[in-house]
Amino acid sequence: MNLPKNGLITGPDGKTRCWWCGDDEEYLRYHDKEWGRRVSDNFRLFEKICLEGFQAGLSWLTILRKRENFRAGFANFDFHKVANFDDTDVERLVLDAGIVRHRGKILSTINNAHRALELLTEFKDLHSYFKSFQPKPRKGALTFKKAMELTKTEESTALSKDLKKRGWTFVGPTTCYAFMQAMGLVNDHLQGCHNA
Repeated sequence: MNLPKNGLITGPDGKTRCWWCGDDEEYLRYHDKEWGRRVSDNFRLFEKICLEGFQAGLSWLTILRKRENFRAGFANFDFHKVANFDDTDVERLVLDAGIVRHRGKILSTINNAHRALELLTEFKDLHSYFKSFQPKPRKGALTFKKAMELTKTEESTALSKDLKKRGWTFVGPTTCYAFMQAMGLVNDHLQGCHNA
């Protein structure tokens, strides 16, 4: 794909958007309605961090297209329920062609459900915990040049380190930064994007 110099594309509706959503309807909807918008619901936050872990090594569009299957397979990411998953559930998920059938990532999601419950003994909700890693607001919208260089930050590295210390898995600094973008802890819509 030839990237535009400013990182912006014009969609079929005439709106200017970040280059990465292309012209796929599902991606356009995700870009416009979700990415970079604040999420505070516990289950949606758990979903987002788990799906970012599943995405490692794959395209986000692959995960997005399978998201409803993930929700069905993982009890709508209700981590109270996922924490009770057993070997039967693991085998069921490994055989589910509607999701990414990576045993390590499936086990990680179950493990992280336990860790999420532990966080709730210390914090009011998951949002309160994640918000404690929010960086200072950026002056002005993100430039394309900066976006192409940005895969992790000091804050995403700190979040990753703290989550790992707490026993979470598949939460490296790059995964944590993608999560921070997806949940609206940072707004990385490009300068000139209609969502910036």
